[in-house]
Amino acid sequence: MNKSNNRENHDYPQRRRFVVGLLLLGVAALLWRMVDLNLNQREFLQHQGDARYLRDITIPADRGVITDRFGEPLAISTPVESVWANPVALAGARERWPELSRLLQLPLAELERKLGSRMAKEFVYLKRHLTPERAAQVMALAIPGVSLQREYRRYYPLGEVSAHVVGFTDIDDVGQEGVELMMEAQLRGAPGSKRVIKDRLGRIVENVESIHEPRPGEELTLSLDRRIQYLAYRELLGAVQRHKAKGGSAVVLDVQSGEILAMVNQPAYNPNNRKALSAERLRNRAVTDVFEPGSTVKPFTVAAALESGKFRPTTVIDTSPGSIKLANFTIRDIKDYGKIDVSTVIQKSSNVGTSRIALALKPYQLWEQFVRLGFGYDTGSGFPGESAGLMNAYQDWREVEQATVSYGYGLSVTTLQLGRAYAALAAGGVLRPVSFFKLAPDRIPEGTRVLSPKVAQALRVMLEGAAQTGGTGSRATVAGYRVAGKTGTSRKVASGGYSDEKYLAIFAGFAPASRPRLAMVVMVDGPDDGDYYGGVVAAPVFSRVMAGALRLLDIPPDDMDSLKGMKVALIGGAE
Repeated sequence: MNKSNNRENHDYPQRRRFVVGLLLLGVAALLWRMVDLNLNQREFLQHQGDARYLRDITIPADRGVITDRFGEPLAISTPVESVWANPVALAGARERWPELSRLLQLPLAELERKLGSRMAKEFVYLKRHLTPERAAQVMALAIPGVSLQREYRRYYPLGEVSAHVVGFTDIDDVGQEGVELMMEAQLRGAPGSKRVIKDRLGRIVENVESIHEPRPGEELTLSLDRRIQYLAYRELLGAVQRHKAKGGSAVVLDVQSGEILAMVNQPAYNPNNRKALSAERLRNRAVTDVFEPGSTVKPFTVAAALESGKFRPTTVIDTSPGSIKLANFTIRDIKDYGKIDVSTVIQKSSNVGTSRIALALKPYQLWEQFVRLGFGYDTGSGFPGESAGLMNAYQDWREVEQATVSYGYGLSVTTLQLGRAYAALAAGGVLRPVSFFKLAPDRIPEGTRVLSPKVAQALRVMLEGAAQTGGTGSRATVAGYRVAGKTGTSRKVASGGYSDEKYLAIFAGFAPASRPRLAMVVMVDGPDDGDYYGGVVAAPVFSRVMAGALRLLDIPPDDMDSLKGMKVALIGGAE
């Protein structure tokens, strides 16, 4: 018994030393591990920790502002907040989903669908482009996994007035139509990035560093004058409504530079309300849609005749008996004008007279003049979807085609093409490129001479006569200014030929005739109230828009006698 107790007493210190040794060894291992982690694996562990909370986020770039020629905004970007979530984190707070659903006005089923299909991802948009107030309310809920991201929404101050030119962007701020699409690369800019620390709810708690500063998009200055743009929009809309028309378009050009001061269409759309957008209303008809221009091309037929040397403004044309038959087709005037000179052919808009002039020319001479004025080719504006129109090869013309082309059938143009051709007449025979952007004085192109100055001047005088009393365009007059222009009433193509009930009413002209500054084309599609002539439907629109534009631009009057006459009439009326 004593021996046993002595043996136990002898073993006890050894066991104690063994246990203490194990403890010391464990402490040493822990100390070594601590040293190893802090010295040898510090960078690795720091990286692993940061990877869970340190994030690189994108800083959106401001999209470039679009302004009119005077710096007035046509398209600007306003900051908005978008709500996003980490699907896994938000799934852990499922009981909070109804609150989030109500505040975002997002059906619960839709919220569940969004999250369920993206559970393997860390990011999903819940609602885009909220107001700052609504976004603050969402964050006040403090729901795990829900965060905000700053974005920008495009706003268009003029709404539908400038919509067809400016266009619009989609929800990701990418251009979809108009200048927004055409100049997407310049407007878009380059986003930046920064490194931040986020908490477990995905909220930014610290900005660590800036990686790249965002580069804003370029500011674009359009050639549009918003005052003239609004005036043209108002008057075209009024004409379309008044005459129960299907639609229409109008263009105002600066004769001296080729800049587009106004371009409007009906029907229009509001780019600030994307929910109401429809494909039918989106296209810029003044650039994309073609039509047969009717009598508005008669001055270009006469131009070819004068350039040939075979005709002068005083050359007599026999239009009796008011019709001419070619093959199985009869060309008619509204009455028998008898023997009239070339100037009167334009003033009275004689189809027979124009046809006889055209048939006296070689087909190539007429075709070449039309092509030189830009028909059959796009204007080179760069606008998305621009049409080149249609100008058939002269080798395919028979007599009847040569005659009908001379008064505007058998070819197709856009409103912009026709406006450019009239601007060339107004500019003394110089065809300039058109521009949607403001041009510096030293950047105005010289253009290409397509008519001799003598012929251009002769046509200017003829077109003045057409826009005066006795001419078809007398309703285009502007008090205090001499106006030159031509009406057109074109029958629309229908099944089996041309309609006897559907027309295009057109007027094209420029002012002041003594020293032209502005050219304008008005086209009203399908007036349905009984009036359909270009001189009745389109010419008054030209008159009202041109009157306002000339005064807005402070262009001095060149017809003081008409102003005196108005003053006398007003005094007489007062008495």
